[in-house]
Amino acid sequence: QASAPTWPMHPLMTSSICSGRTPLRSRAARAAAAPSMCAGTEASALGTRLDSWGALAIYALLPVCAGWLWPDLLRREAPFVAAVVVAYALPIAIGFARYRRLTSYHTWGAKLSAVLVGTSALVLFAGGPALPFRIATCVLVLAELEEIAITATLPAWRANVATLWHAR
Repeated sequence: QASAPTWPMHPLMTSSICSGRTPLRSRAARAAAAPSMCAGTEASALGTRLDSWGALAIYALLPVCAGWLWPDLLRREAPFVAAVVVAYALPIAIGFARYRRLTSYHTWGAKLSAVLVGTSALVLFAGGPALPFRIATCVLVLAELEEIAITATLPAWRANVATLWHAR
């Protein structure tokens, strides 16, 4: 059993760490940062919705900002950037059409693709090769197709569905 941190922590910081509203996104990272304070915390319905809306805002603004900062790069990678935008937008649109709300599945594929797309985009924006971004785009498309399949499978809205197998 880990002991409580010895440094004083502000209550808002503690709340943020335990709820996941920090860069410490994984439960393991939060537990390592504040092991005794996060024991037994689970994602709330409000937290899940806020996480989904926050991700939507980031994904909506990122192409606009990237186009402003690196217009030549975005023109060169236009087919892959378009695939990313469509892959993010289509499951959201289908989920809204079916449930009248964000799906909030937070699938394993979506988490993997977020790490891959984010990391490879940083490499690409830093002047690195485009191949990792292109591969990450393919992973993203597959993850978002899984989200569409989950939406088609679930009889009613449900948050935090790890995979299509878990939706059955």
